[in-house]
Amino acid sequence: MKFYLISDNIDTLTGMRLAGIEGVCVHQKKHVLAALDEAMEREDVAVILMTEKLIDLVEDTVNLYKQTRKTPLISEIPDRHAESDVTASISRYVREAIGIEL
Repeated sequence: MKFYLISDNIDTLTGMRLAGIEGVCVHQKKHVLAALDEAMEREDVAVILMTEKLIDLVEDTVNLYKQTRKTPLISEIPDRHAESDVTASISRYVREAIGIEL
């Protein structure tokens, strides 16, 4: 089982490839959705990493997958252009997932 990256930043994709994580770089909503759908159907992918900008772009679809599918796990990662605080992202995810405010 492996990680798979869906990024909007070529530098993030390059860095992950150096770590052995394959993925794609996409920018338009339709391409993000296509990449996410394809990754969700791959049997060898255990965790999908997505940059925060792309999560925001297709948030409804990501939330639907998180609620209806056990695998693969979708995880938001900041990239070098991250606008939000990582701690805030984790807190928001916990709040949405289990209803607890941190």
